[in-house]
Amino acid sequence: MNPKIEIIDGDITRLEVDAIVNAANTTLLGGGGVDGAIHRAAGPGLLEECRTLGGCLTGNAKITSAYNLPSKFIIHAVGPVWKGGKKNEEKLLADAYRHALWIADNTKLRSIAFPNISTGVYGFPKELAAGIAISTASAFLKTAKHVERLIFCIFDHENEQIYRQHLMQ
Repeated sequence: MNPKIEIIDGDITRLEVDAIVNAANTTLLGGGGVDGAIHRAAGPGLLEECRTLGGCLTGNAKITSAYNLPSKFIIHAVGPVWKGGKKNEEKLLADAYRHALWIADNTKLRSIAFPNISTGVYGFPKELAAGIAISTASAFLKTAKHVERLIFCIFDHENEQIYRQHLMQ
């Protein structure tokens, strides 16, 4: 168990942390689920800034200001669409988490909050995604220079229980 990792049930757009992570699509221009909620809560300035970034590849991440959110930054991480596990989805999901954490650490941020990446409309199996998220975050935190607190902000009860089980292993 990693004492730097917390799991909470809540609304990621209300967290007062240095950065929240957006489960973004490759355009970075907003979408459904947590992506849409973050864009709506942040306000129109976020969309304007995202238009200047030229999108983002799957497995990668980019940072913006947080605008009307209580956090300082938004790190937009693009997870993969699940295609049965034969299209490198597990590596791409781990890469999305790693890139977001790398950006946070290199921006000297101390606290970061993640949603469930790729488990909504992208269809990534929840159990597999939670294991990848927890193991990738735990490994990264062992060498992080600045990130001291990592929150998985889980919106549904089923995923919250899955994350708690993985964190206890």
